[in-house]
Amino acid sequence: MTANLTPQYHDAEERFKKATDHAEKLAALREMIALLPKHKGTEKMLAHLRKQFSKLEDEAALAPRGGHGHRVEVGHVRREGAGQWVLLGPPNAGKSSLLAALTHAHPEVGHYPFTTRVPLPGMAAFEDVQVQLVDTPAVAEGHTEPYLPNLAHDADGVLLVVDVGADDAEPAARLLHDLLARARVWPRSRPFPPGAPPFLLAKPVLVLGNKSEDDDGTFAALAREAIGADLPFFPVSALTGAGLDALREVLFRELKRIRVYPKEPGKKPDLERPFVLPEGATIHDLAAHVHKEIAARMKFARIWGHAKFDGQQVDRHHVLADKDVVELHA
Repeated sequence: MTANLTPQYHDAEERFKKATDHAEKLAALREMIALLPKHKGTEKMLAHLRKQFSKLEDEAALAPRGGHGHRVEVGHVRREGAGQWVLLGPPNAGKSSLLAALTHAHPEVGHYPFTTRVPLPGMAAFEDVQVQLVDTPAVAEGHTEPYLPNLAHDADGVLLVVDVGADDAEPAARLLHDLLARARVWPRSRPFPPGAPPFLLAKPVLVLGNKSEDDDGTFAALAREAIGADLPFFPVSALTGAGLDALREVLFRELKRIRVYPKEPGKKPDLERPFVLPEGATIHDLAAHVHKEIAARMKFARIWGHAKFDGQQVDRHHVLADKDVVELHA
């Protein structure tokens, strides 16, 4: 049986052959896997591609710890916390200042372009969970780092940071949308396009209108029109902190995650270290997250929170909600 590979697959294969770093190779391989026809004649080819992808991911993860002779992959940031947001924006939009205001990270902040040279992660707290933010080098004509599309593709969400008072809002917006297109990222707030390729990912894309401390809303409205009125827009100020507390909750909610608190029989629940699971997760998903043996042997669970009554007995198929307290019985 022939593979019947499409021209799009061959284009991705050519980009893979020409790629010079892990980020570019992973992006091309991801498309090849998505575009490969799935039937008996391509099973070995698919297995080979997945093996290559896994090997490259391992190499990218180990590269920063390598010694002499090992290349550092500056475009790879290990995901931590409840989820990962990547900040993208033009020069001097204030991405680094926002990272510093929202997290305990200490990026270099300067009033000149391209202060940020490599991705820098930080953890933003919301109640009892942490969300990861990743500052990145500026997106500018002729100055966009080649690994940024892959970084945006792999993240859980994208934050487009704009200066509400900048006079180059429209060209900056075009560059940011072009980067999203190259990252194969589609804003979740927009209807998914008909006939979209399988490698196109719908994920939350939010716009942060920074430096809004002296704006009465006029400049924010102009910036929103330039970047796209259908994208969620949040006026904020890294200088005064305006809008940042409300933003923390938005960053967690947009990840579509829930918090579940474990409880041992006869003891009080641990309300400080919740398990973070995707929306729609079940009791079985929680048990598997705790330990696969518990999931295999589980008989039932008791739940407090979003239940008919406290301590309600439920089976493994029960769907959990945010801030549920769960007692597993195996």
